[in-house]
Amino acid sequence: MANPLTNRTEILFLYEIENANPNGDPLNENRPRYDSEENRVLVSDVRLKRTVRDYWYEYKGYNGTNGKDIFVRETTYQDGDKTYIVDGKRRAKAFQEKRETVLEQCIDVRTFGGVLPLDKDSITLVGPTQFQMGKSLNKTEIVTEQGTGAFASGDKKGQATFRTEYKIPYALIGFNGIINEKAAAYSQMTVADKELLLQGIWEGTKNLISRSKFGQTPLLLLTVDYNEPFYIGGLRQRLKLTSSKNEMQLRSTDDYILDVSELIAELIRNKSKIAAVHVRIDPRLKTTTSLNNGPLIL
Repeated sequence: MANPLTNRTEILFLYEIENANPNGDPLNENRPRYDSEENRVLVSDVRLKRTVRDYWYEYKGYNGTNGKDIFVRETTYQDGDKTYIVDGKRRAKAFQEKRETVLEQCIDVRTFGGVLPLDKDSITLVGPTQFQMGKSLNKTEIVTEQGTGAFASGDKKGQATFRTEYKIPYALIGFNGIINEKAAAYSQMTVADKELLLQGIWEGTKNLISRSKFGQTPLLLLTVDYNEPFYIGGLRQRLKLTSSKNEMQLRSTDDYILDVSELIAELIRNKSKIAAVHVRIDPRLKTTTSLNNGPLIL
């Protein structure tokens, strides 16, 4: 394996969403996932991984050509004059049901792990990169929008169909993540894969230009590389928002300051265990401690 990962890395990722649906729940009319006790929006780790996979597929050539692919993606096959969506077993057969072939070609399995279903068994690969479910730092609400469609519901109808959409006015959403170097040794995740992961988190979020996701912008990506098998944990939970407005009234980065004092203090307290801290930040995000793009000196 070229350039294997040897350091554990902790990830903190923040992005904003404005008047959009960050992660619809198909079992609840595609409403945004929501913690009604705290009035905070939730985003699943699966949604973030899908964002990264789509970026790799669309922009980095992992599209089934030149020995580079995404294992967990929708593919189809023909049977006579009909087209069907490939199931897991048929997808595994495209790689000869071989663990080595999948790991060599599929960056998403090297990075996130996966299950290869076989005819009478399965191969499970634990992913070195894991994310906690994302949550908004601010309280927010779900807004219902209704409108009319362009077409009728059927032939000889005198009225167009109605549509209902559910959106979040504004939220600053945070994710915690870990890249486990021990699991990376088994999945063969490399340093180059890690760089593509971080690129996919930022650029993938920025390039979600669908109708329901347009309005999402990455604001902060902080990575902590450790020099021993240790991590601080709960980086998102160490952040706070300060604002003269009620949390439900926040609508842009102009409305608040991100208090990073507890986070910085914890990084300094564990300085001896940290090899490096890197920051990527949108200049619109105001923080209590000045953060610039590049290495963070503790």
